[in-house]
Amino acid sequence: MLRPRVTLAVFAVAATLALAPPSPAQQPAAPAKGGWATGIEIRGAIPDAPQTVAPPANTTVVPRSAPEARTAAPASTATLALSALLTENGQRIDQGVIWRIYEEKPGPDGKSKLVATSREAAPTLKLAAGDYMVNAAFGRAHLTRKVSVPAGAAASEKLVLNAGGLRLSAFVGDGKPAPANTVAYDIYTDERDQNGNRAKIIGSVKPGVIIRLNSGIYHIVSTVGDANASVKADVTVEAGKLTEASVAHAAAKVTLKLVQRAGGEAVADTQWTITTPQGDIVKESVGALPTHTLAPGTYSVSAKQAGAVYRRDFTLRMGQSVQVEVVMQ
Repeated sequence: MLRPRVTLAVFAVAATLALAPPSPAQQPAAPAKGGWATGIEIRGAIPDAPQTVAPPANTTVVPRSAPEARTAAPASTATLALSALLTENGQRIDQGVIWRIYEEKPGPDGKSKLVATSREAAPTLKLAAGDYMVNAAFGRAHLTRKVSVPAGAAASEKLVLNAGGLRLSAFVGDGKPAPANTVAYDIYTDERDQNGNRAKIIGSVKPGVIIRLNSGIYHIVSTVGDANASVKADVTVEAGKLTEASVAHAAAKVTLKLVQRAGGEAVADTQWTITTPQGDIVKESVGALPTHTLAPGTYSVSAKQAGAVYRRDFTLRMGQSVQVEVVMQ
């Protein structure tokens, strides 16, 4: 019971000193010879050096650790200046280039992280030092290259795309230009995969539009209308040049009509199927008067109405525009 009384005595003295400062008469006297003090002696006065009180036996004292330094060394950075050329000795591309910078090593998902994108013709980028994959895209022409950016240095890289342009046009029948809204082009690679298929680069290209491509040979499929009036051709694109190609189409136009009697009104909501003589489906549609552009040749058409099917064969010649009636009988 001795320790509790000592603790209470110290608190009591501290409370007295805090609430009522001593009067002049209570100030400690100067020590006399022999080390003894005269006057009133105050016990429990705060000494010059801090005193520590031992914690209870069941208390664990954890020493306060020194604060950690929060200043981290800045990451090493550098600049990378980029530019793109059509050909080795050609001029720099001044517009239309899209730059994408990826980390060299792919992430856990197998994809490389995109760290920067720029649409400037010749950007200067600030990057952390390291290795990157730089991709320059100019229309459908593109090039990807590994680039190393050293710490604290200014690096530059020129990418030669070896790109050219391709512009297509189409003619129908006797050489008249095909209406632009009726023609579309699909552009494929010249190479085939193990199944004999080509990879499509871009589809539904309109006439007169310049498509930027890497130099090489491309397979073009030109289609007039929405059916089988198509022409296939191979075209070579040269670097730094605009290649123009015209495609001549052999096509004819047919309008289908289901009637109860010859020359009668067209029956609405009719389901149509056009097939080749071998039974291959060329086109399917629904309506009273559907119109399709087909390659010249012989076809069979079936009209389905209210569960009944009516058929007829017809032949188209190049440049024709005819109406085919199917009578319900």
